[in-house]
Amino acid sequence: MSSLSHAEWLRTTVEEILEPSLEIVDPHHHLWDFPTNPYRLAELHADTGSGHNVTETVFVECTWGYRTDGPEHLRLVGETEHVAAEARASVAAGGAEIAAIVSRADLTAGAAVEELLLAHDAAGDGKFRGIRHATAWDADPAIHETHTRPGPGLMGTAAFREGFATLSRLGFSFDAWLYHPQIHELTDLARAFPEATIVCDHLGGPIGVGPYAGRRDEVLAAWRPQMTELASCPNVVLKVGGIGMTSYGMDWHRRPTAPTSTELAAAWGDEIRYCIDLFGPDRCMFESNFPVDGRSVSYAVLWNAFKRIAADASPSEKAALFAGTARRTYRIA
Repeated sequence: MSSLSHAEWLRTTVEEILEPSLEIVDPHHHLWDFPTNPYRLAELHADTGSGHNVTETVFVECTWGYRTDGPEHLRLVGETEHVAAEARASVAAGGAEIAAIVSRADLTAGAAVEELLLAHDAAGDGKFRGIRHATAWDADPAIHETHTRPGPGLMGTAAFREGFATLSRLGFSFDAWLYHPQIHELTDLARAFPEATIVCDHLGGPIGVGPYAGRRDEVLAAWRPQMTELASCPNVVLKVGGIGMTSYGMDWHRRPTAPTSTELAAAWGDEIRYCIDLFGPDRCMFESNFPVDGRSVSYAVLWNAFKRIAADASPSEKAALFAGTARRTYRIA
């Protein structure tokens, strides 16, 4: 990216907004206070207000704003409290509303996780919808282990499943962040709990770095049958995105100019349409995953790419992919 700042680099590609009236409910973004990369309501509204018709959003946990005192097992509730405050401010400020909150909980606490889940619910101003307990792990140490430090096979352990049963009994959803070699573990979990609402994040995590670098065809060949099996579980919904993550190995962020929506659609269109065919539009939802995907592409260009990929979909299919599935899954009125 030469001497350009990241914001300047993103502005090397500016496009006219496609289908500007199409409603979007963005079902996956974060908020945080990292000094070198803050992403709070102002940044979110700058992105959601950049031309697309984004009406509502869903916050997904990212270790932001935990309590620094009080009972250790309830400190995660601080994130829900912080986001609930941002959600109130989002209404007052106009623009896209943070309409639902997905927080964090350690399901290996078993049945004892109920206290934390109810505390999240109480702190969420009616917007708490579920949790994400990330399980992304790979045997190769070159692959980044997610912030929960899950280790292998976590979703199959008795403690995790006891906590998951509690989550499901209370009517909350589960967001899964994993890597593609682990998809079969999520399928097994979904079949064990057919009553649970499970959301698979970021296309099931097809890795393209470390030992998987330069092996995209092999990765996708292993990924497709696992996604087919996962799609056979009617209680699983798929977030269609994450295509700007550097861990997917496309190296958009290393180019001299930011990618265009045409380039993104060419790189990921076949895989995304494959997933939409498998799950159906009523079980797929496009997501921004911002600001993580913002490392590689601007918000406006990313949603243009999704619109290009879905260009041949019917109006009702587009309504589901861009808003309806997210609204139903996260119970957004």
